[in-house]
Amino acid sequence: MGLVYSNGKKENKKKYTISELIIALESDPTDDKIEFKSIKRKPIVEGISEKIYGTVEIEGEDYSYSVSYNIGDERETRLNAAIDAIEGLREEVVDPNKGDIWWNILLFVGPTVLLLIVGGFMLSKVSSSAGGGGGSAKSSFDFGKSKARLEEAPKVRFCDVAGCDEEKEEMEELVEYLKKPKKFGAMGARIPKGAILKGPPGTGKTLLAKAIAGEAGVPFYSISGSDFVEMFVGVGASRVRDMFARAKATAPCIIFIDEIDAVGRQRGAGFGGGHDEREQTLNQLLVEMDGFEENSGILVIAATNRPDVLDPALLRAGRFDRQITIPLPDRKGREAILNVHARNKKLASEVNFENIARRTPGFSGAELENVLNEAAILAVRANKSEIDMEDLDEAIDRVMSGPAKKSRIITEKEKKLVAYHESGHALIGMKVKDANVVQKVTIIPRGDAGGYVLMTPEDDQTLQTKSQLLAQITSYLAGRVSEEIFFKDVTTGAQSDIQAATRIARIMVTELGMSKLGPVQYETNTGSVFLGRDYANTAKNFSGQVAYEIDKEVRDIIDGCYELARKTIEENKDTLILIANALLEKETLTREEIKAIVEEGKMPKVPSKGRKSKKDKVENTEN
Repeated sequence: MGLVYSNGKKENKKKYTISELIIALESDPTDDKIEFKSIKRKPIVEGISEKIYGTVEIEGEDYSYSVSYNIGDERETRLNAAIDAIEGLREEVVDPNKGDIWWNILLFVGPTVLLLIVGGFMLSKVSSSAGGGGGSAKSSFDFGKSKARLEEAPKVRFCDVAGCDEEKEEMEELVEYLKKPKKFGAMGARIPKGAILKGPPGTGKTLLAKAIAGEAGVPFYSISGSDFVEMFVGVGASRVRDMFARAKATAPCIIFIDEIDAVGRQRGAGFGGGHDEREQTLNQLLVEMDGFEENSGILVIAATNRPDVLDPALLRAGRFDRQITIPLPDRKGREAILNVHARNKKLASEVNFENIARRTPGFSGAELENVLNEAAILAVRANKSEIDMEDLDEAIDRVMSGPAKKSRIITEKEKKLVAYHESGHALIGMKVKDANVVQKVTIIPRGDAGGYVLMTPEDDQTLQTKSQLLAQITSYLAGRVSEEIFFKDVTTGAQSDIQAATRIARIMVTELGMSKLGPVQYETNTGSVFLGRDYANTAKNFSGQVAYEIDKEVRDIIDGCYELARKTIEENKDTLILIANALLEKETLTREEIKAIVEEGKMPKVPSKGRKSKKDKVENTEN
């Protein structure tokens, strides 16, 4: 039991026991320090405990007080006598059921009202986030509607797509299906229900799908695979049903699902249960594409760069009848892509797209478009009236390795070391049989590289011979060999070169059968769908003895190429010194300049202009 005084103005509170309250009540009435103004008695639990509270004046200030006690306490009689003895103080007994009824109602109803308000706010947020799906989300419960965006008449045509002529021919046939379905129906041909476009990123899969819709003149629904799955269970399947319902209403039409691997991954592999939300969405997609109901007039086109993880049921005939691979463009395709993206660019007469296409093997259409855009930005930055070859060369380097770090402080010793390192790479490219062609050597830092040599195949290749792979390894190791020969020491600059050389040598032994172990594949790059590549490759299907033999073969390949690089550099020391000195003077050498140094022993008189590039099959040896 305790007494609490508070005046509402002070945060500190004084607690008094029931005995102290009795003492205060029994104090001298003539003492002005404390005077009780009101006193109320209220039962807490009928017949068991009570509460006494009211107002008291202490040294001129009013305080409220309150004390609780158990009925039958030995001090209760004395407390009541003290209260009765105070003249003019009227005790008021408060009904426990009166006054607190509204408070009790508020305690009971308040939390429910608060939950309803919070729930309504959350639903409104969900509704607003789902409102972008074609205007279908009009209420809080429309998150189950499809987010597919409708384009009534896409403006893209086949003439806007370049670098994939054979694939366009396949697509043109699908356009014929959409334009003249009766023509094929009369022959008993079934209109394909779907086509899946697969290939590396940036090769134009989405653009090709838009071109089909633009040529056919039909509505085009586009959606990403990740747009189906939401935080609520069943939303993905609901959105699939709604999307096909909308498509049926506007048939003939095209549904384009970008990055379908987000929802179409193989079921039952790796981790995750059978009731996963993504699997429900995939099951509904399978039913809609080839179930009991007919979807005539709806062509489903999907795009992915991971066809290996897709569910087999999704790829079977009757769903995606056509599987079209969109590869990286060849030299002719790259030139055509550059011409398409240069339509709105002001180019100098010296610009030669054939030359640029030859120097950019492995570039995708998106990267080539980015090259032209970067070149245009560089021309504007330099206040030029048109884009010239210098801008394009710099743009290729920027797309490949980032901007040049001209402000980086490099000592003369380090600059000389980098020049000899890169000259070693270049010399192998000029002297070793089957090596890639040296396109450019530079000691200007870009990205993490202090300098680099760009080496590309003479022509686009789909196959590589063993001698070509060995020549690549030799060129990677030549920079370190050059450091050893001319500086009697090695640096950390060859780290990426050693890594690349080891990777090629290991692939030759474990996957390509290019060693004494014979044509046996010991390692693959495929694994469980839901596991990372490092985890998937930890399971080896060979013994420890075979692992030892693999390591020995890899070592033999590396050692052989290392000795070839050493022999080549030792025999051509003077030529390497000429290349290194030219690099120290000009910082960047082109193919023509390097060729002149090797063949004539001096720099050509024509000024340098070229800049080259790499990607995939482009060999980039960095310091």
